[in-house]
Amino acid sequence: MRKNFGVKQFLYPMPVFIIGSYDSDGKPNLMNAAWGGITDTDKISIAMSSHKTTDNILKSKAFTVSIGTKEYMEACDYVGLVSGNKDKNKFKKSGFTEVKSEFVNAPVIQELPITLECEFYSYENEVMVGKIINVSCDEKYLGPDGLPDLDKFTPITYDPIHQDYIELGDAVGEAFSIGKEKM
Repeated sequence: MRKNFGVKQFLYPMPVFIIGSYDSDGKPNLMNAAWGGITDTDKISIAMSSHKTTDNILKSKAFTVSIGTKEYMEACDYVGLVSGNKDKNKFKKSGFTEVKSEFVNAPVIQELPITLECEFYSYENEVMVGKIINVSCDEKYLGPDGLPDLDKFTPITYDPIHQDYIELGDAVGEAFSIGKEKM
């Protein structure tokens, strides 16, 4: 027997994206977003209604997307609770440190390990699409293979059912390989 819930946002995992942008005065702003993902080899799409960050992106034509982590969960949550329109010191209060991207006109958050640096691509039906120009990762989070190492940081996901943050767990199988036994 299955229970029906109607229209809900019950999908796992939901990323915890921290979206960075500059306003017209060059002041950085951040917001927390969970409804999005990679939608092409070089594109990311994020559901974003009317926010200061949305306005900033439409004006600056650039933004960054960083991955929220367990280590900075409180700051990640904070930037989703407070509007940059209401609190002009939101970025400073978050405790994050900003460095301008080398590739787009948007802030990179020093404390968060991975950042997608994006040019504005489109905005329709409250979905912001960015073209990924570069992905950067702090070298302290790289493994021996030169790639991001999940043993060095803990990405979090959002549980839309219980409104919790969940840490990602261990690898359980090799993608594009384990299913070959069924071939």
